[in-house]
Amino acid sequence: MKPLVVKKLSAVPGMRLSDIAERLNAETTENRVACVNWPAFPECPQISFRIGHAGDELWLAFSVRESRVLGQQTRVHGDVHMDSCVEFFITFDNAAYYNLEMNCIGTPHLGYGPGRANRRHVPLPLMQSLEIETSLGREPFAERVGDVTWTLTARVPVACFAFDALTDLSGRTARANAYKCNSGASVKHYVTWRPVHTPAPDYHRMEFFGDIRFE
Repeated sequence: MKPLVVKKLSAVPGMRLSDIAERLNAETTENRVACVNWPAFPECPQISFRIGHAGDELWLAFSVRESRVLGQQTRVHGDVHMDSCVEFFITFDNAAYYNLEMNCIGTPHLGYGPGRANRRHVPLPLMQSLEIETSLGREPFAERVGDVTWTLTARVPVACFAFDALTDLSGRTARANAYKCNSGASVKHYVTWRPVHTPAPDYHRMEFFGDIRFE
């Protein structure tokens, strides 16, 4: 499969997350997150993401339509995967990877390491520079059942990839996968962008990441 090309977009001073969302919607390709890999969890919400970069920033925009939504985790580096959560995992060297997880009320978790165990959290002062905006706001809420749609936009400075010597994404190659989950919901789902061939849901598997290339 061809690498996903991450378009380079120009940033302007004072650019808001809503401006970034508009740029991504207008100038990048929609990527569906639609692989249902585990028969025990057949539910497949409608999920897509768009991705771009501005050299020193990674831009992400997710769009979700699901039958139940949950948003309770408010602690940075908390268990946001228990909520309605979108995720982007990326490795720059195939030796260790970052797991960026963001729930539907914009709470982030960002770790680093070679595998699921012994993850290192990105320091909190750097996490304060990571900007997230969702259409559901910031207030926590219990599970809502029904036809729910929501969006999330994130601006991730390259400094947040704190365990790599990165200053500019331009021209770099990497490998990544994108996910949706809701491990604390009454009906759980685990959906991926690139297929994951494991017996049970496991997002921490670099061998199933897809190739990406930054313009």
